[in-house]
This record gives sequence, structure tokens and C-alpha cells, in this order.
Amino acid sequence: MPPKRKTHQVTMELAAGEAPVAELGKMLGPFGLNLREIMLRYNEATAGQRGDGVPVEVTVFEDRSYQLRFLAPSTAFLLRRAAGIEKGSAAAGKESAAVLDTAALRYVAKRKLPELNTDDLEVAVRIVAGTARSMGIRVED
Repeated sequence: MPPKRKTHQVTMELAAGEAPVAELGKMLGPFGLNLREIMLRYNEATAGQRGDGVPVEVTVFEDRSYQLRFLAPSTAFLLRRAAGIEKGSAAAGKESAAVLDTAALRYVAKRKLPELNTDDLEVAVRIVAGTARSMGIRVED
């Protein structure tokens, strides 16, 4: 059997455990997929992460089958949650929005490690620290 040919790939971020069908319809409706089935699979897979915005990558094949790939929430989202803030600083280099310790930074880096360009945790921590700095989050030991 020849491999399925991919026709489209859509990445979207939905509320974990409670994906709205209307949002799925906007993004996936034109491809003729079973939206209810996708919603149920998404909600079941992300039920343990309620409150997070969990990105999902939907790959659509020419026979109208699909594949879901769940990604970790964005680095900025994870940093805001760890710091307990709603948004970063408007003047990131001048004023601090919050302070994080290296343990919290390491936790975020471990969660994002599969999606980063490295397999080394220390490099991942430095990448996440750069995102924190650009958001106005100060990192202290």
C-alpha cells in the first residue's frame, strides 16, 4: 500500500479539554473532516491540562483521514504561568514584570525540550531564559 499523500497541515491552539466546534469548523471545515470526532479526540487527550492552551497540529491526507500531533503550550504561556502574571513587561529591558528562579526555568525548559532545536537541557534552559528576558521576567538563582 503506498503511503498517504499529505494535502494540508494546520496548527491551532485550543483550550485544553474544551475545544469549541466552531473554532475547529473555521480551520478544518474546508477539508471535509469529521469535526466532532476531532473535537472528542482533542478533548480526551488534553483533559488533564485544562486551563492551558494546547497547540495541535492536524495533518490532513488526500483520503480525508487525518493525524493529530499535540504540542506543548508556548514558552511565553508557560513562563507567564510559572511567574503568576497575565502578561510580560511593556518595557522589557527597563522594567521587570516578575522574577523566576532557575528551578522554574528548568521546569519550563524540560517541558519544551522535545520541540526545541537541542537535546541538551542546559542549552534549552538558556533558550527559555532568553524568552523570559524578552518578556521582562528576571531570572535569579
